[in-house]
Amino acid sequence: MSHTDDLREAIDQGNTALGIELGSTRIKAVLTGPDHAAIAVGSHDWENQFVDRTWTYSLEAVWEGLQGCVAALAADVKAKFGTELRTTGALGVSAMMHGYLAFDGDGELLTPFRTWRNTNTGDASEQLSELFGHNIPHRWSIAHLYQAVLDGEEHVARLAHLTTLAGYVHWKLSGRQVLGVGDASGVFPIDVATGGYDARMLAQFDELAAGRVPVKLADLLPAVLPAGEAAGTLTEAGARLLDPTGTLRPGAVLAPPEGDAGTGMVATNSVARRTGNISAGTSIFAMIVLDGPLSRVHPEVDLVTTPAGDLVAMVHCNNGASELNAWAGLFAEFATALGAQADSGKVFETLFRSALAGAPDGGGLMAFNNLAGEPITRLHEGRPLFLRTPGSDLTLATFMRTQLYAALATLRIGMDVLQKAESVQLDRMFAHGGLFKTEGVAQKLLAAAIDTPVTVGDFASEGGAWGIAVLAAFVSGRQPGQSLDDFLTTAVFAGAELSTAEPEPADVEGFNAFMQRYVAALPVQEAAVAAS
Repeated sequence: MSHTDDLREAIDQGNTALGIELGSTRIKAVLTGPDHAAIAVGSHDWENQFVDRTWTYSLEAVWEGLQGCVAALAADVKAKFGTELRTTGALGVSAMMHGYLAFDGDGELLTPFRTWRNTNTGDASEQLSELFGHNIPHRWSIAHLYQAVLDGEEHVARLAHLTTLAGYVHWKLSGRQVLGVGDASGVFPIDVATGGYDARMLAQFDELAAGRVPVKLADLLPAVLPAGEAAGTLTEAGARLLDPTGTLRPGAVLAPPEGDAGTGMVATNSVARRTGNISAGTSIFAMIVLDGPLSRVHPEVDLVTTPAGDLVAMVHCNNGASELNAWAGLFAEFATALGAQADSGKVFETLFRSALAGAPDGGGLMAFNNLAGEPITRLHEGRPLFLRTPGSDLTLATFMRTQLYAALATLRIGMDVLQKAESVQLDRMFAHGGLFKTEGVAQKLLAAAIDTPVTVGDFASEGGAWGIAVLAAFVSGRQPGQSLDDFLTTAVFAGAELSTAEPEPADVEGFNAFMQRYVAALPVQEAAVAAS
């Protein structure tokens, strides 16, 4: 039989894994075959809304997007292999980490979904961090819960359980209220020795919130599972939620639901100690698997876990490529006005490649890409800015280099804490996400920004949706006692083609000079928020 015939048979027999990830701007599904390579994809675009000063998505949009995404995947399967997507052996769901979805005892949503992008939880974050002796970021679910307590929100008295977006979708597909440990580590601190929520901190929270939260915190939170554990099966009702036509049948084994940070680690084979990865999309964040605990608490660094439960230092920046997208849209509009025909991919490639010829230090230009608040720089709301000194040379090349630098600047602040203050050692750093689609541009500038070699590979081209498909395959294909690291190394990434960019001294020096001006100009951002 031909390779196409082999894959068709694998699809018909369910010898596949399906991964679905709900990202900030796109919901994506990836179907993988027996060798874990992607064989079909589907996607659906969506956008968050800013309603009553809160970033949110409606649950109706969640299911509309999931159904559109799965329908697109099924159409891709039909077009490529001439067969229907009736079953899959394993399934996994991933989504944006953190945030707050609160439900009553009847399973009704008590307040609109509060996403990771919200930064109105400052008081809760500060108080819990001091209480626990553990950094609690603004976007973590426990910060959202305690802020609701501090604000006296009436829904808290009716709260029966809370979860993340991935946990919510998994619950509706399987009937089980669980989370993968990586996603759970953005809900509440994890004790890496036990693999569950930290018992000391649970007790501290219960004492703090006594009389104000109706049940013990442990009873509100989803159960925690490590990678490789079965987390239920796709029910008949769940299958209909994904595919209202009834073509997709129930029965697939489900992986523990994960956050996009964890699936990014899997998609770049970065779950072993002393490895790291940087994901750049709407947000930008670095995940570094640690040899041991940090020496002290740092507000710039979150402590989370890999999907297998190992300790990870996370530098999370709320603002990534969105401002770059806005500028690319403006240039595309100008090109159209001139009568030029160029798709968005060509526009991005042209703009990004121009940055390579820009002044290494930004040439007197400065940009801030903050559409939302940025806790690392203590910015409560976003105000994108572009400014320059009167004598600067405003060229396209230096303008674009400055915009790319701006997308990396806050990440650099957090990485300095790990690399300089904590002397964290890295054997390799991988990068993935939309920022790196134009070969050799953002990769080169990132290497300069963190003064570390940066590796990319085709394996990460499908991103976290592929990563959660691999985690689903790990549940169904794991050998007894096999670790996630061993599964990835021996079964998934053997022979992967990689490309590494070394930091160039001129670029490192230039980015350092840019960062000095960036930090000095942060009061301009604060003034912009205060003034408008």
